[in-house]
This record gives sequence, C-alpha cells and structure tokens, in this order.
Amino acid sequence: MLQALVFDVDGTLADTESAHLQAFNKAFAHLKLGWHWDQQLYTRLLKVAGGRERIAHFWQMHEPATAGSEEVQVCIAEIHALKTQFYTEALAQNRLPLRPGVLDLLEGAAQLGLPLALATTTTPANVEALLRPQLGSLWRRWFAAIGDGASATRKKPDPLVYQQVLAQLNLPAAACLAIEDSEIGLRAAAAAGLPTLVSPTAYTRGQDFRLAWWLHEAGERAPLPRLSELRQRFAQDGLARRSPHSSGLSLSC
Repeated sequence: MLQALVFDVDGTLADTESAHLQAFNKAFAHLKLGWHWDQQLYTRLLKVAGGRERIAHFWQMHEPATAGSEEVQVCIAEIHALKTQFYTEALAQNRLPLRPGVLDLLEGAAQLGLPLALATTTTPANVEALLRPQLGSLWRRWFAAIGDGASATRKKPDPLVYQQVLAQLNLPAAACLAIEDSEIGLRAAAAAGLPTLVSPTAYTRGQDFRLAWWLHEAGERAPLPRLSELRQRFAQDGLARRSPHSSGLSLSC
C-alpha cells in the first residue's frame, strides 16, 4: 500500500531550470566574469547536482590550474549567493506555476491523509521562493518531512536526502513513492530503495531512466498521473512483488 509521496523540487514541482539559468547568467554578468551559459551547456551541467557544485565543475573544466585554490572557493560561494538572490527575487516578482497535475496530487493526498514529503538538495531559500507564492506562507504544513540542501551534506545522486526523509516519516522505502524529473534524482531515490515515478522536462529528457518504476513521458504540458491511478498501480505492482514468479519492479515507458 502506498503510504507517502516524496517529491523532488526543481524540475519536478515546477519547471524551474530556465529561471535558475537566467539567475546564473545575471550573477556572472554582475561580477563581470565573462561567462554565459546557454541552454545546451546548462543541460549538460545539470548532471552535476547543486548550484555551487555546478559552478565549481565549470571552473574545473575551464580553469583547472586555479580551481582548487582558496580564493576560487570564496569566489564560487559569492557567485552562488548572488545567483540565489537573483533567483529568489525573480520568483517573488513572477511566480512560477506548478507543473500540471502537481497541485491535484498535493490536494488529493491531503484529503486522504497521505503524508507528503520533499527530498531536494537545493537551498531552503529556493524552496521557499517557489512554494510560498503557490501554497501560502504556511506551505511547510503541507509536508510531513522536508529534506533539503541544508540538511543533506551530500548531493544527489547520493541517497542521503531520501534516507533523511524516510527517517522523518518513519516509513519503509518500499511503501513510499518518489517523484523525480532527472537521472541523478532517480539514482538517489533508487539507492535509498524507493520506487520512483520519473516525469522528465525539456532539460532532462533523454537521460538514463532505466531504474524508474514508471517513466511518464507524455509531454511537458501533460499532467502527472492522478493519485487514484498511482495508488491503483502501486497496489498492483505490490502484489506482483509479493508473487513468487515476480522478478521485481516493472519499467513502463
């Protein structure tokens, strides 16, 4: 039986990556770094989890001789702080809509008393900036557990943030469904033992999703599956897993 839904944030609750990209480039311009990330480059950089880690990876690619210095680490922290400021300001001025079907899932789960959780390695400020305009100032009350970049010292694909959330929920991994949009998120959830629904975005489509319990590729504007469909399918697959003839979770494309 499905006992909790655990959501990633960026790309999953809302299609945030274009806003993140604009904030990165605004920070680069403000600091006169001479950098500019286009969508193609940023799509590749998204395989590195965490904004600060993404900047460090880019620096290592282009200036490996200086990448490990203390001065560079201070500079990276400054870039990331400024980028976060620009991102949160942008969302305060123009809130991003939730992806189709997300609010229906949240409301449906709340009506049934099905616990909800967040498992993200983005900063708490970014989560606040996204969800406060959508769910109100008491948005945290929607979630029985929250793991984010402040609590998880190791980024996805490390399973730490999912393990932290499971501990807060006090539920077994196999009874919780993770909802992700990326390969690194899927790998983190799978390593923690959670079956995972993956709904890619334009930035993550084409990544390796072979570990997914359900790969939902119905287009960016198509809604996520309804809660009733998730619960029914989860129950059916649970019966299959208990069957002596079952080989494990199914992959649906």
